[in-house]
Amino acid sequence: MHHDALPPIAPDAPWLAPLAGFSDLPFRLLCREHGADVAVTEMVSAKGLCYESPGTDELLASTPEDNPLVVQLFGDDEEYMARAMDVLLARGFRWFDLNAGCPVRKVVKTGSGAALLNAPGRLEAITRRMVSLAGPGRCGVKFRRGWAAGQDIHLELGKRLEDAGAAWLTLHPRDARQGYSGTADWSCLSELVQAVTVPVIASGDLFSAEDAARCVSETGVAGVMFARGALYGPQIFERYKALVRGTTPAPCTPEDLVQTIRRHAELSREHLRDRHALLKMRTIVPRYVRHMPGSRALRNKLVQCTSWEELDLMVSEFLLVKGNE
Repeated sequence: MHHDALPPIAPDAPWLAPLAGFSDLPFRLLCREHGADVAVTEMVSAKGLCYESPGTDELLASTPEDNPLVVQLFGDDEEYMARAMDVLLARGFRWFDLNAGCPVRKVVKTGSGAALLNAPGRLEAITRRMVSLAGPGRCGVKFRRGWAAGQDIHLELGKRLEDAGAAWLTLHPRDARQGYSGTADWSCLSELVQAVTVPVIASGDLFSAEDAARCVSETGVAGVMFARGALYGPQIFERYKALVRGTTPAPCTPEDLVQTIRRHAELSREHLRDRHALLKMRTIVPRYVRHMPGSRALRNKLVQCTSWEELDLMVSEFLLVKGNE
């Protein structure tokens, strides 16, 4: 297996997770500027790609800076997955991930996402097919520990997926029924690391750089993938890398936050349709300041915001003026 074909997987090479509705091109670029080594697209429907459904192209928008980029596919039909892979390979995409973890009802009821945990044979067959089309070292699988409590299949499944040619495995150690509630059980990660020889990437409850550094040292995983932690602030990547290298991360100041929000707005204006970009930004800002007093009032004000100038003014007033009172 050509491991040189792998995107970087290492404790000091954090990934940005596939985040439906969030890991669009502007956010991926922002995270890379803050130290994300690899990013994964929002999940792309194999059928949507085959039928050229509107919106799918937007999910695949990319730039030369947006590299290495892993495309995450979801679906439950091997033939559609194969056709989707052909389309993606023809467009020059090189790395792929199969979603076997999404617990969202509309995905699961089609047999995709975490529903594949109930059909391990099909999951293995789809993985094998994707690997045969992409070539060795180019496909990973993201999955959960099992469908419901007490139905852990992560070890058996991990071995089967490794046999099928998966070059890396990303485990979110919750069961599908839990969704995002409760806590992720990191002991599942240690078990999987022991059970397979391919790199294991940790996902789930890595809300801070400290969480992720602790996860690596406790479980021995090869790498980490930030999801909600990155949504709360892309600084998590550089903070995490500082910790891994043994230096103390610099605190994030209100000025830093203003810069981050301005940069996110700039990238959104550059890569998204203007009106859409502004609407999206109005929902993004409250996440960045969610830990600050008055953030709810700011969110209510942002709903009324109709221009980029107004957005910038609201943000700088909230963070700089209010912060210095």
